[in-house]
Amino acid sequence: MRDKISLALKEAIKARDTRRTGTYRLINAAIKDRDIEARGQGKEPVSDEQILQIMQKMVKQREESATVYAENGREELAAQEREEIAVIQEFLPQPLSQEEIEAAISDAIAQTGAEGLRDMGKVVGVLKGKYPGRIDMGQASKSVKAALNG
Repeated sequence: MRDKISLALKEAIKARDTRRTGTYRLINAAIKDRDIEARGQGKEPVSDEQILQIMQKMVKQREESATVYAENGREELAAQEREEIAVIQEFLPQPLSQEEIEAAISDAIAQTGAEGLRDMGKVVGVLKGKYPGRIDMGQASKSVKAALNG
């Protein structure tokens, strides 16, 4: 993951693409901050999975900022945030469609033998393990709850 980001940064610099260059540098800075924090605690550098989490958080922050900017009539800043979101999302796995999510939930329920709400944690755990970064766990939890209730 780090290599992909570094390669993309080099290509953006060569192409003189300032938006991409700036965004890739922000991603690298966030990863380095997390590495430094981990080193201070005696832990290993962040894994690819943690890098995905960092980038997902960056997307959420930019979505919130874009909304605030748009509400306050700062459309040029909102557009800038949306452009950064598009660049970051190039590295994120594509989210599953609603049909794929429902099928994944059915499979996870069958796999765990879940029969009621007390088994919800098992089902969500399977989804997190199989589809990291591809399912909104907040929405998935609601769907799992509905499936186990009904």
